[in-house]
Amino acid sequence: MRMATTFSVLVLGAGGIGHAVVTSLNTGIGRVDAFKDMKNRPGAGHGLNFLLVGTDGRDKITDDERQKYRLGGAPCHCTDTIMLVHLSEDGDRASVVSVPRDSYAELPEHTDGTTGEHHKPHPVKLNAAYAEGGPNLTVRTVEQMTGVKISHYLEVDFASFMKTVDALGGVEICTPRVLRDSYTGLDLTAGTHQLNGGQALQYVRSRHLDGGADLGRMQRQQRFLAALISRATSSGVLLNPVKVRDVASTMLKSVRADAGFGTEQMLAMNEAMRDFSPSSSEFTSVPVSGSDRQVDGIGATVSWDPVKSKKLFQALREDKPLTPERPAGARPPQQPQNARGPEPETRKKATLVEVKPQQIRVQVFNGTRTDGLGKRVDDALRGTGFVTTRAPLNSDGGDVRRTVVMYDPRWDRSAKSLAAALPGSELRPVEQQGPTLKVVAGTDYRAVTPVRAEEAPKGPFATVTGDQVVCP
Repeated sequence: MRMATTFSVLVLGAGGIGHAVVTSLNTGIGRVDAFKDMKNRPGAGHGLNFLLVGTDGRDKITDDERQKYRLGGAPCHCTDTIMLVHLSEDGDRASVVSVPRDSYAELPEHTDGTTGEHHKPHPVKLNAAYAEGGPNLTVRTVEQMTGVKISHYLEVDFASFMKTVDALGGVEICTPRVLRDSYTGLDLTAGTHQLNGGQALQYVRSRHLDGGADLGRMQRQQRFLAALISRATSSGVLLNPVKVRDVASTMLKSVRADAGFGTEQMLAMNEAMRDFSPSSSEFTSVPVSGSDRQVDGIGATVSWDPVKSKKLFQALREDKPLTPERPAGARPPQQPQNARGPEPETRKKATLVEVKPQQIRVQVFNGTRTDGLGKRVDDALRGTGFVTTRAPLNSDGGDVRRTVVMYDPRWDRSAKSLAAALPGSELRPVEQQGPTLKVVAGTDYRAVTPVRAEEAPKGPFATVTGDQVVCP
């Protein structure tokens, strides 16, 4: 869950900084021997594969931070989050694969580095590999399960995550609904939020927001990682060597890496990833089967889909993109899909909503004596993607002061999405109205605010790109 910080090593370390700066950063990285005495490893493919892990170590957290962000409790000394990041050979793409921490795994034969006790192969939840054998056993287990050869190992903790986010000036996160988790203390209203380090940690740790549990948490971690990349690549940080040094040195104080990840590797990535951006990254999770696997003495574990997961890891080995190619000339997903283009009054930043405007049918009524208002509202709503009737009507009676959205309660989520496009409008439920929503434009109408929904994962691996999940 702290992988956004670790992944930013790859972004910040490859952002056009000079050799002297990178060399100074290299001395701040803690080292682990993640590949000691490893045999019978998978064959190397094209590109680089990083295993990014987040442990639950919290010794560098202050007492105030523990209390404010609910970081108490005893650590389990295990990997709370595991991600595989594949950097393509040409430097044009980063594929980020979240690995469920409760995945069913069979540890290879090994000797406990602490007790010296020898263990035969046995089943565990994947996050327990770190507790039994540290980074080395974690790498061995992941390679055995995926067939992907790990090029480098990176590990991070709570403190590094928070300090890096703060050093970047915070990260912008959008949510179309309220997010509250009593366990982490996360409390976000629907809309856009600038999160500091502690709030960001609450966001990526939360898993009691809905029925999605760990799956939902992994998706939020991916959205946060995309937002972090967007912040780093669009805020001028990567063009300022001093700022890069400050941010990266803050982060690297808590990062541990294998001995092979140093100055030479950072400079090589610097050359390969000069034009990196959120759209250069793609995110997915290991495909899982529909049911948990019960194991005596362990409990419920997550089973991978044997066919889909095999194809996913084969694509990584072969350096192939996981996201389907967009058709030539296709618009970026955040742009309104309207052949005529948006009306001038709708050209402003979009608001994130739960339901796509393209799925919402709307009948517009002019609730005033102003000629042509109904057509203006109809055109503006159609310009941001809503399916309007293109035949606005006049309402009965005198001027309506406040714009009203009338909806059947069965389509309440659609109504909230439409109301977001009409700031200040009144939501009015009407039983048995049916799926078509009605808008009565009042004298308060000024303009339509563009809206868009989060892009649904696409392709055989349910993948999204970074530009599809950052704030509109």
